[in-house]
Amino acid sequence: MRTVYNTATSLDGFIADQDNSLEWLFAVEEPEPGGGEGGSADDTEDATALGETEDFIAKAGAIVMGATTYEWIVEHEGGKPWPYSVPTWVLTHRELPRIEGDLRFASADTDQELRDLHASMVEAAGGRDVWVVGGGRLAADLARLGLLDEVVVSVAPVSLGGGAPLLDGRVRLRALEARLLGPFACLRYEVVHD
Repeated sequence: MRTVYNTATSLDGFIADQDNSLEWLFAVEEPEPGGGEGGSADDTEDATALGETEDFIAKAGAIVMGATTYEWIVEHEGGKPWPYSVPTWVLTHRELPRIEGDLRFASADTDQELRDLHASMVEAAGGRDVWVVGGGRLAADLARLGLLDEVVVSVAPVSLGGGAPLLDGRVRLRALEARLLGPFACLRYEVVHD
């Protein structure tokens, strides 16, 4: 069981733009199937990237995210039920729209509250990974407390010039893997705990 911050970022290190939107991510152009050198190898790599993401999500036993990410998903799902079947914690101090699904709204203002919340997520995950979707402050706080194990980031070929940072705080990382998958540079890091 690991706690993994698995997300996408712009080349200049932002997970959302200045308007807290993720639209930039879905505007990243995928290569044409079979196009360019290697043709079918590119198709295989794109399928592998998609498969790896789906595999990671399928293995997650609990999810945590900030209110901004939750609101964006709800807005863009168009009234559909929550897309994930595992328990999902949303960190917020506000009343947010509720939709059908296993959603748990909470706040964690102190280190102890965040430790307790993490313990609840680990227990609910039942030996599976805890997926930290965002945001950057939550991931940095978990790392600072020694509760974050890995950072997996897909770097998109776009620069935003500002927005919500990938990691909003000092986090020491050790590189484990770097690959090119479709238009993304996929990087995996181990969090270094002092």
